[in-house]
Amino acid sequence: MHHTVIVNARAGTALEAGPDAFAARIIAAFEASGCTADVRMVHPRELDDALSLAIDDRECVPVIAGGDGTINGVLPVLIHANRPVGILPLGTVNVLGRDLGLAGTLEHQIAVLCQGEPIVLDVGSVNDRLFHSLSGMGFFSLMAREREQARRRFPFSRALAFFVAATRSVLFTRAITVDVGVGPDRRVVQADAVLVTVNAFEGADWHRPRLDGGVFEVHILNAGGLFSRCKAALSIVSGSWRTSPNLTSFTGADVTLTRKDKRRGHITFDGEVERKAGPLVYSLMPGAVTLIGARGRSA
Repeated sequence: MHHTVIVNARAGTALEAGPDAFAARIIAAFEASGCTADVRMVHPRELDDALSLAIDDRECVPVIAGGDGTINGVLPVLIHANRPVGILPLGTVNVLGRDLGLAGTLEHQIAVLCQGEPIVLDVGSVNDRLFHSLSGMGFFSLMAREREQARRRFPFSRALAFFVAATRSVLFTRAITVDVGVGPDRRVVQADAVLVTVNAFEGADWHRPRLDGGVFEVHILNAGGLFSRCKAALSIVSGSWRTSPNLTSFTGADVTLTRKDKRRGHITFDGEVERKAGPLVYSLMPGAVTLIGARGRSA
């Protein structure tokens, strides 16, 4: 089976290894798994076109390589692909990759791809802005912004950059007042964070048992100051966040979030941050994308 791998040339893993060495590693890993591959290192601005060409080539399996933000950026292409597309997660968190069973070394991920099966994925939309896993405000948007700054300060260590970003986010998050609507129910909350996920997450690693469950889950971290945020962070790391007294979660197919201060706020979409004002109307696109992964991780 032949694969065409479109690599975000600005992904941290590719930059650390160097483009030629990284491409050679990918090709060798595919050959070791009984497949072949062409690797194309592409600037982020050209990813859509390169992926579209790979999808149009019916003689190959198209693969997009990058972090959650890279996959977010090519969602419009994936929605119109009408065929399964593989991903190779190259980011720091790789929420979607882990849900597809694509964890561990690059070689292990490629072995999964070569033996993988099609997996249907729901996609979320916020005022026509797409996301595949997570969208949030408050702590989560600050974390995304801090992570980008930390990456520039510590390009030699993604783990250190993530730790610094998390620490600063816990220290400097400010509470927001949000009108939350889920279906016909509405509530006004003062929160350190509001997170909307496509389908429900579980456990310390925030794994989704299903990617096509057809619901949003809304998580509200009630405002409680620095001590409360530290406790919440520990509960996430330990996997006990579902029972945290400061966290409220509920599900629904339609969600609306409105900041009561009516200011343009930072919103994160799979780790990418934008400023948006007015009501944020979340709608679900069931089964919008088909990716390749390990069936046991999403059944």
